[in-house]
Amino acid sequence: MPPPSDIVKVAIEWPGANAQLMEIDQKKPLSSIIREVSVSALAGANGARAARQLLDRIQSHGIDARLEALKELAKLSADPTFATEFISMEGIGTLARLVESGTQYFYCFGEMLAFTLTAFLELMDHGIVSWDLISLSFIKQIASYVNQPMVDVSILQRSLAILESMVLNSHSLYHRVAQEITVGQLIGHLQVSNQEIQTYAIALINALFLKAPEDRRQVSTEMASTLAQKHLRSIILNHVIRGNRPIKAEMAHQLYVLQVLTFNLLEERMMTKMDPSDQAQRDIIFELRRIAFDGENDPSGTEKRKAMYTKDYKMLGFTNHVNPAMDFTQTPPGMLALDNMLYLAKLHQDTYIRIVLENSSREDKHECPFGRCAIELTRMLCEILQVGELPNEGCNDYHPMFFTHDRAWEEFFCVCIQLLNKTWKEMRATAEDFNKVMQVVREQITRTLAMKPSSLDQLKGKLRGLSYSEILRLRQSERMSQDDFQSPPIIELRERIQPEILELIKQQRLNRLCEGSCFRKLGNRRRQEKFWFCRLSLNHKVLHYGDLDESPQGEVPFELLTDKIPVSDIKSVVTGKDCPHMKEKSALKQNKEVLEQAFSILYDPDENLNFVAPNKYEYCIWTDGLCALLGREMGSDLTRSDLDTLISMEMKLRLLDLENITIPEAPPPVPKEPSTYNFTYNYG
Repeated sequence: MPPPSDIVKVAIEWPGANAQLMEIDQKKPLSSIIREVSVSALAGANGARAARQLLDRIQSHGIDARLEALKELAKLSADPTFATEFISMEGIGTLARLVESGTQYFYCFGEMLAFTLTAFLELMDHGIVSWDLISLSFIKQIASYVNQPMVDVSILQRSLAILESMVLNSHSLYHRVAQEITVGQLIGHLQVSNQEIQTYAIALINALFLKAPEDRRQVSTEMASTLAQKHLRSIILNHVIRGNRPIKAEMAHQLYVLQVLTFNLLEERMMTKMDPSDQAQRDIIFELRRIAFDGENDPSGTEKRKAMYTKDYKMLGFTNHVNPAMDFTQTPPGMLALDNMLYLAKLHQDTYIRIVLENSSREDKHECPFGRCAIELTRMLCEILQVGELPNEGCNDYHPMFFTHDRAWEEFFCVCIQLLNKTWKEMRATAEDFNKVMQVVREQITRTLAMKPSSLDQLKGKLRGLSYSEILRLRQSERMSQDDFQSPPIIELRERIQPEILELIKQQRLNRLCEGSCFRKLGNRRRQEKFWFCRLSLNHKVLHYGDLDESPQGEVPFELLTDKIPVSDIKSVVTGKDCPHMKEKSALKQNKEVLEQAFSILYDPDENLNFVAPNKYEYCIWTDGLCALLGREMGSDLTRSDLDTLISMEMKLRLLDLENITIPEAPPPVPKEPSTYNFTYNYG
């Protein structure tokens, strides 16, 4: 969204310091603008003096003076140099005491409290002091703002963000926050029309679940109870997912995190082996047999009963016909597979009986083994939905359909087991084709999930459209588009073309670095995005970078990027776990996706510039570009893909040229739509 027309951005420069970008409101009095510029100048040229002046004004008795000081502090706290000075003067303690006092000024002037909380959050986000120093009275005061029914939106937003940061950054504070705030109290904030408040509320709910104590059984029970009893799922579905507003990226991320945490409740059962000597567990298998074959008489003799059970277990498709409990001793999927089978047998009994009896009446070689399929399918679904893994930072891949049912996992399994049975029949598979069938089913499921069906019924419809014959057609189409040329002349042509294409890719990467990219600051858990921008100079000799208040809509001019690194000073580029900012981060942030998109520039003397790319494409562009800049090989997956695509296109053009087929310089014109559709045919 563009800034208001009255707001202008001005770069202010003074001797001995870098230029600073400021927003100036032209509607304000000149004296107020001069004061803001002066404070900013002091922050840049003499942070200690500016911090001391602001701290004195914050502690003054004049309400107006205190309000202006807190407003300026909220802006300056984002600057690391100023923050260091202000914190060294016990500034955070001063702000905390103001909040703890619950002073009447805050109740009379909600704006003052909002600026205080903003400054506090900005200062704590630098990581200079530990969250463990926060007092219980401060937590109680912040929690009271969340629990009040009519609190100001800006205060509520910042209070939720502070509580989230407490939970994520301190194990000791988790218990204190959990005593003051319950998920039930937060659910009310999901039913408002403000998506920002909804996002902060879900983020705090996720943090409470994510950082719960080590007693996994207790946590799973409490979370499952909360999800069921407090109707969290239905409220999110009706007030967030199906609300009247489009889902923003941060809300999508929080929904994804909640989805992951919900599926992770299955991890304990997934990793629990069946105990063949446990009668209660064996009774579940007996129940599966009883539901499927209840109409048959039970012989009185023990030997006859054992023989009949063995026959039934074979018809149920277990691998071990004598003792099917042994089929559930591998983890994953462990007991989770048996849970899924029992759910299908009890909640979708007709479907279960039909699948079992349908296959038991086929020829032996074409029967689809229900038990084996259910176990392998459960394992596959756990892999696809990453059960037991931590959420990935920045991932927004949530599925609306999983919020439409209280037993979404089990219902998803029931849909997929019917798909498996259908695909088995379409492929006319035998036992030897088991792995081939599972590969096709995986492809059917993953392709359908990529379409983001909004409900389980929509999932069923899309799966019906992805029959085995359709999968074969898609595979053939994709295979033909790859044009796998393997003849010696084609291979030789490819080798001759490759250096030219690599140079073309190199120039494209360097041009993209000259355009620049926007990066999000890592470590900001408050869902108030902070950005910085980096771009290469047009002569490829200097990297320019600097902070931004918001994500830019286009290129950022060089003059607004106040910091720079000469390319000649760059020593190396490192990625993943070798990056300094990845070594320093918590276990949560060392997840797979962040590591895969992190890279750092190490430059003289012993400095580094740390990046986390917004996506895999930008990561490849920048790492390739930096390698090209330093004269090193570009080795990303994107480069290999681009190389294959461009070489293939170039070879096609050259082969067409050999056939004397002229390739026009410009595409043919698009035919105009006829003015009338009253066509006639002249038979004369």
